Amino acid sequence: MTMVPLVSLLLPMAAAGGNNLGLLAAAGVAGLAALGAALAVAYTGAAALAAISEKPEVFGRALVIVGLAEGIAIYGLIVAVMILSKV
Repeated sequence: MTMVPLVSLLLPMAAAGGNNLGLLAAAGVAGLAALGAALAVAYTGAAALAAISEKPEVFGRALVIVGLAEGIAIYGLIVAVMILSKV
């Protein structure tokens, strides 16, 4: 699959409004960052629970790792707000 059909769909949007591509980019950034954070939290959370069940004293370190994975979504929201401030 090539990018030509996608580009042909986006060109009329850019000509009509001017800022539609910026809105699309902000939505894409926020959505993909949330999807990436969800996957990261799912995998690290499962591993953290497995580690805590074997060794309860690693709870603090496991919580930090899961929190770092959630930071991906926050970075995506920050970038989306930066894009929207330029639109």
